[in-house]
Amino acid sequence: MARKMLWYIGGSESEGHFSLINEAYSMFSHTNPLHLSIFPSIARFEGEVVAMTASLFGNREKASGGQVCGNMSSGGTESILLAVKSSRDYMKVKKGIMKPEMIIPESAHSAYDKAARYLKIKLWRVPVNEDFQADVKAIQRYLNKNTVMIVGSAPGFPHGIIDPIEELGDLALRWGICFHVDLCLGGFVLPFARKLGYPIPPFDFTVQGVTSISVDIHKYGLGPKGTSVVLYRNHEIRKQQFVAVTEWTGGLYVSPTVAGSRPGGLIAGAWAAMMSVGEEGYLEAVRKVMEVSKTIQKGIKQIPELFIVGSPDMTVIAFGSDKFDIFKVNDVLSTRGWHLNALQRPNSVHICVTLQHTLIAEDFLKDLKEAVTTVQENPSAFEDGMAPIYGAAGKMPDRGMVQDLLIEYMDNSC
Repeated sequence: MARKMLWYIGGSESEGHFSLINEAYSMFSHTNPLHLSIFPSIARFEGEVVAMTASLFGNREKASGGQVCGNMSSGGTESILLAVKSSRDYMKVKKGIMKPEMIIPESAHSAYDKAARYLKIKLWRVPVNEDFQADVKAIQRYLNKNTVMIVGSAPGFPHGIIDPIEELGDLALRWGICFHVDLCLGGFVLPFARKLGYPIPPFDFTVQGVTSISVDIHKYGLGPKGTSVVLYRNHEIRKQQFVAVTEWTGGLYVSPTVAGSRPGGLIAGAWAAMMSVGEEGYLEAVRKVMEVSKTIQKGIKQIPELFIVGSPDMTVIAFGSDKFDIFKVNDVLSTRGWHLNALQRPNSVHICVTLQHTLIAEDFLKDLKEAVTTVQENPSAFEDGMAPIYGAAGKMPDRGMVQDLLIEYMDNSC
């Protein structure tokens, strides 16, 4: 089973890489960037991580304005929440919007739903087009005087497909609103895939209209879990992220992120990971995962009972079936040590290809073919796995009931 565990780094290199991260963390585990004057080294580490990350997204290009800035956060969800908060407050200052609304494609990450609830923003989730990309015309129909931001993904978590970032940027620019690009998954793949010659469409600050970007170091950046970066086109927007308190008896207070105290060890670990891997290391890692992704896509296409959802641009491949319940195939794969994400609209599952798959892609395809055969030969079996749950949830017209069931599940699980 261990050979199929899904890590972003794998093979003989993983032990040394994790040892490096752990050593860096232990050296700075006592530090807290909230106290900049006490731990200046952590502030420098964070600044360098942000600068290195910004350099991947057009910061050195004239079109970006040359003022890209940002901060580290605990993960993609916090980075997105911070970007939404900054966009909301920036639009309040610039346009006086008091009843903010946000428009996102239905493929956008659930973190936007969380941000909308936390920040009291009306959320419009718009269906994607036939290519499973953000539908620019549909989004345009929802724009109004209260819109503070729109969203695109590069790529989207469900299907690994890049939204039309340039078109969305043009739309945001024309309306004078914010536009966030979610690069949490693709941030440490797409810039290097482009250098390797893959036809990657524009996705960064060189696109006029893009005001913020989120990118996770703890995914393909190969950093420790709990490390992400949120970037802004300029300081004027980023200032809206901060919270300053002047009337507290505990003194003057200002904090850049949701958390006050933050683990300096994670910042040090992210810095060590990026410095250790370097540009050449990321290029080699991306070369491997992109090649393996193409191998897996080709293998799935050769299974006639399956279809691939859209045209994946990166290392996430979603697939489903018109012949049987794909969630039953997922249950069979789970018994063999594979853990894929179950998706909906359409019912499908996806595999996120990492360095761990470079040696076992053929194993996966072999197990997938056998799982398909098993389900075809036993269509009424597998009533104890996740397939019945997803099947029932998909048929419930009352989505509020599904939401209640999820909350009840969580309340009993943690």
